Amino acid sequence: MQKSKVDEFFRRLSMANPEPQTELQYRNPYTLLVAVVLSAQATDVGVNRATGPLFQLVDTPAQMVELGEARLKEFIKTIGLFNTKAKNVIQLSRILVEQHGGEVPADRDMLEMLPGVGRKTANVVMNVAFGAPTIAVDTHIFRVGNRTGLAAGKTPLAVEEKLEKAVPAKWRLHAHHWLILHGRYVCQARKPRCPDCTVRDLCAFKGKTTA
Repeated sequence: MQKSKVDEFFRRLSMANPEPQTELQYRNPYTLLVAVVLSAQATDVGVNRATGPLFQLVDTPAQMVELGEARLKEFIKTIGLFNTKAKNVIQLSRILVEQHGGEVPADRDMLEMLPGVGRKTANVVMNVAFGAPTIAVDTHIFRVGNRTGLAAGKTPLAVEEKLEKAVPAKWRLHAHHWLILHGRYVCQARKPRCPDCTVRDLCAFKGKTTA
């Protein structure tokens, strides 16, 4: 996609939603980290349903360690892969207490060293909690990047790297959320809602749907 089209692409998305927010519910950087770890292969709605009661009781790494893995499982048992996720959350919480003074580090490399935290999760935390202009490529962004021609790539990392080069600096902070929300509600996997799309004329997708 040409630079002028990329700029117009994000200008239109920003006009429709000037201040996009994550749909995960959280109270602080720590609860955000936990929510994002739990959201892998799960919906935000399902995660929020589980973490609502959990975060009323626990919102620090020390409290999570005290809660323990068995009790944590009771809160998140409706989320896919909850056994592994519970183990990771307890382990990363213990590391935060022992090595980071109970604080979530504002550093992507340090975040990626935590159990259950990959590049995508680290990028989300860096962007939402600390205002870093990172782009976390999930299935929605991967699809939108390839389908529109905005950033074609065979892997999430390839799409991320192309987006970092293509997205103008003025749009970088919110690009992550604009693309996720666009993929979730408009540029959907099975049948994109092209008639409702504000950037359809900029999009390179050949199989555009009609009303």
